[in-house]
Amino acid sequence: MATPPPPPPPPPEVFDVVIFGASGFTGRYVVREALRFLPPSSSPLRSLALAGRSRDRVAAALRWAAGPGRAAPDLPILVADASDPASLAALAARARVVLSCAGPFRLHGRQVAAACAAAGADCLDISGEPEFMERVEAEFHEAAAKNGSLIISACGFDSIPAELGFLFHSRQWAPPSVPVTVQAYLSMESDKRIVGNFGTYESAVLGVANAGELQALRRSRPRRPRPNIPGPPPPKGSLVEHDKALGLWTIKLPSADTVVVKRTLSTVTEHPEGLPGVEESADFTEHRKSFWSSVKPAHFGVKLTSKSLLGIAQFIFTGLCIGLLGGFSFGRSLLLKFPSFFSAGWFRKSGPTEEQVSSASFKMWFVGRGYSDRARASDHRSKPDKEIITRVSGPEIGYITTPIVLVQCALVLLSQRGNLPKGGVYTPGAVFGPTDIQQRLQENGLSFDLVSTRTL
Repeated sequence: MATPPPPPPPPPEVFDVVIFGASGFTGRYVVREALRFLPPSSSPLRSLALAGRSRDRVAAALRWAAGPGRAAPDLPILVADASDPASLAALAARARVVLSCAGPFRLHGRQVAAACAAAGADCLDISGEPEFMERVEAEFHEAAAKNGSLIISACGFDSIPAELGFLFHSRQWAPPSVPVTVQAYLSMESDKRIVGNFGTYESAVLGVANAGELQALRRSRPRRPRPNIPGPPPPKGSLVEHDKALGLWTIKLPSADTVVVKRTLSTVTEHPEGLPGVEESADFTEHRKSFWSSVKPAHFGVKLTSKSLLGIAQFIFTGLCIGLLGGFSFGRSLLLKFPSFFSAGWFRKSGPTEEQVSSASFKMWFVGRGYSDRARASDHRSKPDKEIITRVSGPEIGYITTPIVLVQCALVLLSQRGNLPKGGVYTPGAVFGPTDIQQRLQENGLSFDLVSTRTL
């Protein structure tokens, strides 16, 4: 009698979350944050795997994330490289949600998004690079929508605090009042020297080098609908100003936050009731429609703040160096070789120390001006007569707030997937706005506050 063939091997385990780029500067902090929600926690995160180019470096990052004197949990480590599409395809096939942490994303992120779109895995990244985000939308939205993959960029400090902060602020304008402008003011605070993430600096340098590509991409795509904002557009104002109400010097910031908020408002203009979930409950359908009906569009921008003109001068110096040298190869090599010099100490390759990270925090004020009655906005002689100020605040932006935000977004995906769109490439606000993400962030170290309301 013939020997029966051996049974086929079991299919590879599919993990709730796979963190790609786990050994990087930010990736290891994301690992540390994710470990808090593994069993015996009651969170929906039941299984976690880590991924990167080097198994040894990922293992070292896991030991660091576990903390001194603690044994690292036995987590699977997947070897994957952004330059190896087959390894990314294998990774995406084993993940419900991929957290993409390897930047700059214009170099390493597109391949991850492509693999997730093909495999039907959800993908969240922490990019703050507009050209990357818009190119991913252009290239992969249709495939992601067809295959059931939600791809959402800017799920870190860029741009969740700004997006949710704008939505929170907008909903404070009870009818018949309406905002016309909402200006965000970002203040980074610390009793130590503030040192930025080198990856952010590198992304800025590469963004200047490829600015023409973003403009060409936008010209090649259909113009997206613009929201109907009452009243005349605001004046452009000066590059540097002193805000008496805040007691801070301010400078305009060419921020990804502005781009992302505008993209969300465009999506809501196309879908006034929001994006329906693939299998959403009747209660959530009602909540989603109610949420978006309370959101009012406005002109939005972001400014960096400093208590002194010297701090503003540091921002200007860094911007001038990147703007002047980032456009040609030799200049970029100098910028990337000597980041501390060209940023006046703001960025360095080694990143901040643990002490610097733990002592830092941020505040983002949202100053909205508009009309107490929408009917007044149609009279071009009338000026805004109402001001509302709200604030979002939290811990250090790059290594504490970003992991908190990213992990909470992943937990929303795991626990509420049926209430979210089947797939596609979207902004965080368009997908997570009606969920409980704000409450989750408030329970994990961020604050959303109404500061004041007054008549002008």
